[in-house]
Amino acid sequence: MTARSMSKGSNLPVDARAVRAELTWAAGAGVPDIDGSALLLTGSGRVRDDGDFVFYNQPRHTSGAVTHLGKRSAAGAATDTVEVDLSRLEPAVERVVLCASSDGGTFGQVQGLVLRLLDAGTGAEIARFDMVAGTETAFIGGELYRRQGKWKFRAVGQGYAAGLAGLATDFGITVDDAPPAAADSTTTAAGPSAAPGATTSPAASAVPPAVPTTPPRSPVAPTASAPASPAPVPPAVPSAAPRLTKGEERLPVDMRKRLSLRKEQVAVSLRKHGAAGVTARVVLVLDASGSMSFLYSKGVVADVVERMAAVAAQLDDDGEMQAWTFASHPARLPDLLLGELPEWLRLHVRVGEMSLFRRGRKRGLDPSQVDMREVGIQNEEQKVIAEVRSFVRNSPAAAPTLVLFFSDGGVYRNAEIERELREAVEEPIFWQFVGLGRSDYGVLERFDTLPGRRVDNVGFFAVDDIGTVPDPELYDRLLSEFPQWITAAGRAGILRS
Repeated sequence: MTARSMSKGSNLPVDARAVRAELTWAAGAGVPDIDGSALLLTGSGRVRDDGDFVFYNQPRHTSGAVTHLGKRSAAGAATDTVEVDLSRLEPAVERVVLCASSDGGTFGQVQGLVLRLLDAGTGAEIARFDMVAGTETAFIGGELYRRQGKWKFRAVGQGYAAGLAGLATDFGITVDDAPPAAADSTTTAAGPSAAPGATTSPAASAVPPAVPTTPPRSPVAPTASAPASPAPVPPAVPSAAPRLTKGEERLPVDMRKRLSLRKEQVAVSLRKHGAAGVTARVVLVLDASGSMSFLYSKGVVADVVERMAAVAAQLDDDGEMQAWTFASHPARLPDLLLGELPEWLRLHVRVGEMSLFRRGRKRGLDPSQVDMREVGIQNEEQKVIAEVRSFVRNSPAAAPTLVLFFSDGGVYRNAEIERELREAVEEPIFWQFVGLGRSDYGVLERFDTLPGRRVDNVGFFAVDDIGTVPDPELYDRLLSEFPQWITAAGRAGILRS
């Protein structure tokens, strides 16, 4: 299909089985944060229930047909993407409305606002719609709609000055404390070519004005599915509520939203495994060996750290996380404080280096940074394991310690690693190893089957591409064995209440 530049109200047929709707804008100082979203509508022009709203805090429809893929930025441009598998949409769904909302300003402050429709299979551009807005804080960019068994795309360009609440409630979404939305809340008509019902065809965006404060506990969460006060649950054992952590309010909006969602997902995973209300000291260990260079340069490791910060925020009372990097030698990094996460990622997520002619500390480093030439480029896992064990012994805590250890393999010190982990059986530490890619993980992947331990203090799994693993799945795998160890270690007297 040949790409087409569209005008407001125009439409075209869509032959692709699956499409990606990419909302792109010029990012920069003073530009509000933009969130893409989608509404799945029936022939009545309304959602069936709040589950038909797909956005950053509910990123996948239960049918699997619509997914919020999230944001990325490059060269001053930001993009938020929603993918729609048209072949998987349920028969009752006749329209998918592609929406956006702004946080911290209006769409009139956003330059270069464009909605692109791409073939998800080939990446080819199907349509491009350049949009202009004014005082709106919520916007419908376009919609996919079914006509005589075929799918079509319409460029809508309809704004809502009433914001998300006005837009969402028009389509039947329940928004906590949402102000009443009038039927004439739209600021721009959809045009003569609009689909039936387009005069009230607002869509929902990702940031509910009803919950503008930070950190958002459940942005735009449906009242039916997320009651504000689950009375039967004791305060010490929250069912699926994230802990509020000091410093969250200082995070950038995007990061704060991701953290809020991820903390909820961690809480749900803990509850699923019978560990609601459990606390732990969380220690992060990052492989910085030379083979990890690609993962560092592509931002994979930084993303892992951000995702693990949610685990610490939920498990650790103070939300802090101790951290180590290692290759030929281990080095302790500054503690990761939640409110300092962006700067921590910038300063401390770095791969090891090798220098043949090093004289003194490397120039240009921040005083808090490790000179990665001291860390080197080879794999010596046993050294960092020993150092973390020493830290736990010398800094006892009331809660057990959960070590989240990320490596791309290349393990060859099997005997030394096994000795360290066997000796650690009697210590209040659970070691969760995560393999990044297919490689040789040696004794780490065999440890579950090794006899002669009072309790199983080691978990291991590997993923080909951790960036493609959804947060719920990652947290489920990450936290599946830890609760079992807590029970076993308590019975064995390793953990003392």
